[in-house]
Amino acid sequence: MSLQIFNTETRQKELFKPIHDNKVGMYVCGVTVYDLCHIGHARVMVVFDTVVRHLRLLGYDVNYVRNITDIDDKIIKRALENGESIQTLTERMVSEMHADEQALNVLRPDMEPKATEYMAEIKGMIQVLVDKGFAYPASNGDVYFKVNSFAEYGRLSGKKLEDLEAGARVEVNAMKQDPLDFVLWKASKADEPAWESNWGEGRPGWHIECSAMSTKCLGNHFDIHGGGMDLSFPHHENEIAQSECATGDHYVNTWMHCGFVRIDDEKMSKSLNNFFTIREVLKVFQPEVIRYFLLASHYRSPVNYSQENLESAKANVGRLYSALQSITPGKPSENTEYQAQFMTVMNDDFNTPKAMALLFELAKEVNKTKDTGLAGLLIKLGNQIGLLEQSPETFFKFQPSDSELTEEMIVQLIEDRKQARADKNFARSDEIRDELGALGVELLDSPQGTSWRRV
Repeated sequence: MSLQIFNTETRQKELFKPIHDNKVGMYVCGVTVYDLCHIGHARVMVVFDTVVRHLRLLGYDVNYVRNITDIDDKIIKRALENGESIQTLTERMVSEMHADEQALNVLRPDMEPKATEYMAEIKGMIQVLVDKGFAYPASNGDVYFKVNSFAEYGRLSGKKLEDLEAGARVEVNAMKQDPLDFVLWKASKADEPAWESNWGEGRPGWHIECSAMSTKCLGNHFDIHGGGMDLSFPHHENEIAQSECATGDHYVNTWMHCGFVRIDDEKMSKSLNNFFTIREVLKVFQPEVIRYFLLASHYRSPVNYSQENLESAKANVGRLYSALQSITPGKPSENTEYQAQFMTVMNDDFNTPKAMALLFELAKEVNKTKDTGLAGLLIKLGNQIGLLEQSPETFFKFQPSDSELTEEMIVQLIEDRKQARADKNFARSDEIRDELGALGVELLDSPQGTSWRRV
């Protein structure tokens, strides 16, 4: 079965065919680096990491570009609040972002362009838009894009210009020719970072950054553009308009958007102050548990963040590792129905929930047969979506940072229990088992001795 991807623009699954044989250019909107990344950011990172992994598994030569926004109102405000330079803040946050990605087993993109490093390309694209009559400088030093000059505006989001105009009439901006027009270049205020331009000192608007960076890195026309669902309008809509007006080429073939992470039926976001940072969640749950949680729903569906759902993810990942705990995996079995079905569901718009269901079927078979080849296949298929990359022992001995029960304490209690049993003090032996069980530690007795795992 060939790969099919749901295209947000056409609202249907389409057979994926790259522009250039065997080569795929993919751009994903990245993080504005003024704070630690939250679980909403993690979903975008993990989803498109999984997409890239599968594309490469299919044999495509993928050039994966994910930008970094390192100049923005929020960045300027946060640096001022912290009493540090913008560069110090953004470099620190990029480093923290990379640490979170590494923890979640997210592979680094091939290119990570920063807006401040592409200022020449940004200004050049704005100048082309002005020269072609698609944009205009205002008297205050701003430059705006003429939304009405692009007849296909709204084709990605399905919004109609007349409806947008009705909703925009409340906005008052004397500098704009039309309330729908959006800023390409912003005149800098006093004590703000600024770059010289043909329209005076200023800095780019957010939308133009991605158009300039994506076309510079991948060309005027490329295969896949991705991001969170919240970016489809206005950000991606504006990208299409300014890119196609500037280049004269069709911008992107396939648009992919992943659903929100929600809390109490609201989108998780820093602006709503209802977010959990990746760093906070990693203190309590293992990275593979978080990755599983983010992939357990189809990427286009919303995910509901809750302690209960993460505990469920932890139990499910534990089921997979349990199948591998009492067996030494061998060379992965080949040409199995499991492998064929796994590829089929992943080729169907990256259906990770069905892929995971197959992992559980395979784990059940491993438990039943103790087949080393099937155990190897379970690991191989898990690896294809970034799971099962540690040993069962390591997984089950993970200690949350807020846990007061250390590995050394557990080992000592197991020794105390062993001595109690040798002394035929079975009441104390049972007491220790119950104490550990209440603290989330399961003891596993075997002829070889007692092992343990956190549950």
